[in-house]
Amino acid sequence: MFSEAVNSVRVHIKSNFTAKQLAAFLYLIRPHQWVKNGFLLAPLLFSGSLTNLPSLIRAIKACFCFCLLSSGVYVLNDLIDVNEDKVHPTKRKRPIASGRIPIRSAILLAIGLMGLSISWAFNIGTDFGLIAASYLMINVLYTFKLKHLVILDVFSIATGFILRVLGGAAAISVMPSHWILICTGLLALFLGFSKRRHEITNLDEAVSHRAVLSEYNPYYLDQMLLVIGGATIISYVLYTISPQTIARLGDRRLLLTVPFVLYGLFRYQYLIYHRGDKGDPTRNLLADKPILIDILLWAFTAIGAIYL
Repeated sequence: MFSEAVNSVRVHIKSNFTAKQLAAFLYLIRPHQWVKNGFLLAPLLFSGSLTNLPSLIRAIKACFCFCLLSSGVYVLNDLIDVNEDKVHPTKRKRPIASGRIPIRSAILLAIGLMGLSISWAFNIGTDFGLIAASYLMINVLYTFKLKHLVILDVFSIATGFILRVLGGAAAISVMPSHWILICTGLLALFLGFSKRRHEITNLDEAVSHRAVLSEYNPYYLDQMLLVIGGATIISYVLYTISPQTIARLGDRRLLLTVPFVLYGLFRYQYLIYHRGDKGDPTRNLLADKPILIDILLWAFTAIGAIYL
């Protein structure tokens, strides 16, 4: 079935492909969202394996594998939500909702991307393949059910980020620290609830576009963000000064990365509360130069603290 789907997509592309369709397909698979798969590289960085070439190659392969898998999930989600997207102020411009990509082509693309990525994942390693399959399963559950359940909708998104970290660790055969899993989960919850607040305050008739938003309100989300944001910061600080971290690095120099984490969270909250940009939060985030510079400075500082 998978090979037939791939062949069908190939035939369709050869016979009907145009520059506009290429742009539509690129829009559909959301390459700007691939930045989230950078979490697969966290175990490579924090395990001290960044300078190990075989581990680096395997981690990059795993990251690209998840890029294909997540794109397949986005296509599936657009197929399921096509009717809701047609009445959404911005999502109605998506390729399936706008009719630029036929339903049949989108179905074949989703099957092809998910089938190829899962096959590639098991080729990288059995454990990695099982984690990738779990990621696909949780996202399918999210698409059909979990996104309609208050709180569990955001928890399922956070689970996807934790699975990314576990996948990155499995790809290079290292055991992930419990600290990195805690920090990842809390950060993902922070970003997820921030997105819900963004949707409530920046979408006209938000509930008609996402029914679960009727279960949220700005005050409740503000309280959640206050608790989770504080927990995220505390967890990261504790990680930098934990006995295991100090024993591995020889000192507390990873503490130097804490100011960048603080600034990143505060800047993100500023964008959510004060800028109120409409549209895709990920696009808005990637367009914010202060946050991009902050992430680069954090990465350089972390690399220096771990490897020098």
